[in-house]
Amino acid sequence: MTPVELSRTVLHAVRRAVDEGELSVTVPERAVVTPPGPGGCGDYATNVALQLAAAAGQPPQRVAEVLRTRLLDEQRFTDVVITGPGFLNFSLRGTASADLVEEVLRRGTRYGHATTGFSGNAVLLSCPAEVRAVVVADVVSRVLRSQGHYVRVECEGRPIPEWQSVLGADLTTREPRTADTYARTADTYARTADTYARTPDTYLRIAPVPAPADPLPLGRDAARWALLHPAAHDRSRIPGDHLVQRESNPLFRVRYAHARTRALLRNAADLGFHPEPGPVSEADALIALLGDHPRVLAATATHHTPDRLARHLLAVADAAMPLLPAVLPLGEEKPSAAHRARLALAEAAGTVLAGGLSLLGIDAPDHL
Repeated sequence: MTPVELSRTVLHAVRRAVDEGELSVTVPERAVVTPPGPGGCGDYATNVALQLAAAAGQPPQRVAEVLRTRLLDEQRFTDVVITGPGFLNFSLRGTASADLVEEVLRRGTRYGHATTGFSGNAVLLSCPAEVRAVVVADVVSRVLRSQGHYVRVECEGRPIPEWQSVLGADLTTREPRTADTYARTADTYARTADTYARTPDTYLRIAPVPAPADPLPLGRDAARWALLHPAAHDRSRIPGDHLVQRESNPLFRVRYAHARTRALLRNAADLGFHPEPGPVSEADALIALLGDHPRVLAATATHHTPDRLARHLLAVADAAMPLLPAVLPLGEEKPSAAHRARLALAEAAGTVLAGGLSLLGIDAPDHL
């Protein structure tokens, strides 16, 4: 059961409780499902009972108990536990990791993207003509588009041509305008292959702390990581160690983990076996992080924080590395179902890393 499927299951339990008269609430559009926080347990948790308590006129613990009774009917849960003020914690059966890996491999690098196409707001991003602001705005636009929004990026002034040719930042140059001006002006938006006029629903200005030095000598990938990995209110480290191929370099760790997963797929093919999703009990942290990827993309889009995605990719890479030595059989050992399941999980991790790096505008090489 993937986080998306779990969210639907929770909403179904809410709907049943409403239909049976135990809760008098409006069924929300979505239930947020995340890995358990401090004091939690199991594979995933949701705060939906706390979300509904006020409208239901009941304590969160009581709402959680109403939902727990219905959720225990689901065969894919080994247990549903209430913790804290009313959090529901889910322990999934052994097929949970297989279902998640299967979804990641099916969606590929678009795992976590909106599945309904462009159906969100029209967003106009504006940024000053400063290299970090331009790159951050470019990535915010990529992530917003991945979540179904229409986005246009405009630079207040004239950017240096190399910001586009070297760093790959895609934007339109226009003189500075205020939010009030945008509210009175109809702008043209490109929606997929069609172009037609639409006034922006949302105006955002992207202005992180400026870069302390010119990042262009680092090249596209290292420069973008240097500008994106720190939070917007933190200073970038330029030149830093972004070109050094060692563990102290976070960008190297992310790209190395991806390259290792690709190498394992090639080596496994040479040995005559292929990935096959199945239970992998020794990689709970990695599975939780892969399951959390859609939420991270949504949060990155909502809060306009590419650094959140960069830190998530680093966590995925660090969680994947301990799994990788156990993927291939050793010596005369024959490939087993466990090897195939671990290979599928490794491929899923590499897929998430490649998709996330692509949104950051950074290459994910198969060889490093």
